Order: sequence, then C-alpha cells, then structure tokens
Amino acid sequence: MKILAVASAGGHWIQLLRLRPAFDGAKLVYLTTQQPTLDAVGASPCHTVIDANFNRKFKLGLMSFQVLLVLLRERPDIVISTGAAPGFVAVVLGKLMGARTIWVDSIANAEELSLAGRKVARWADHWLTQWPELARTSGPIHLGAVL
Repeated sequence: MKILAVASAGGHWIQLLRLRPAFDGAKLVYLTTQQPTLDAVGASPCHTVIDANFNRKFKLGLMSFQVLLVLLRERPDIVISTGAAPGFVAVVLGKLMGARTIWVDSIANAEELSLAGRKVARWADHWLTQWPELARTSGPIHLGAVL
C-alpha cells in the first residue's frame, strides 16, 4: 500500500509528522510546500510544490498542476492530509484518480473547521476532527485526540 501524506509547511506539517506511527508497514511518500529536513522524512521520498491559498487563484492553479504531476507519478492508494490548500487539492484529485482519501482537520481549529476542511467534506472518504465540539453526524467525526 502506498500513502501520499500531504501538508503545508508549518503547523500542518508538524501535525502530519505526528501521524507517522499510523503509517508503519506502508510505502510512504510526502508532499509539502517547503523542503523538509532528512530527520523529518527519513528515507521516504518527498515532493515539494509552491505554497498557495484559495485567495491567490493563479498560484493555486500552478500548485494544483504540480500536485497532479505528483499524483500521476506516485499513484498512491491513499491520500491523507492535515491541510491546507495542497492537501485539499491532493484529496480532491486523489479521489478523482481512485485513491482512498483522509482529511484530518487542523488541531488549531478548535472553534470552527478550517476553510479547506469545510471544502473537502464531499471528497474525503474519512473526515476527522480533533475536537469533539466540532463533530457532526454528517461529518467530520471525532475518534479522539490523535495529535
């Protein structure tokens, strides 16, 4: 099984790295917006894309194309993301390519879901939140504080 783990640099990336034990036994490939240290990814391949957000349409389009190229090259079975825009794009495109998709909404969003988290709902096979107060029957679900 091949997992593409996607997150923007910073807090999203740190949260994604904290999930590493859950990926034991799988071939893991990373995608982020800033070249990580070798300590962070070990021997796992890591792709970088430009940083973009939903307010910068041109950069978002360019980043989406870069994410698509990674998905076509890697052909993951699962795409998982903790956010933000690169993760959203990877989940949407990964789903369209037949991958199973998982979105773990940012732990920083304790009072409301992230913008990307709200947008990703229809694309994620599993949509998770760290906060029980944000869980709803229609999703996201809360399975405990995993980070």
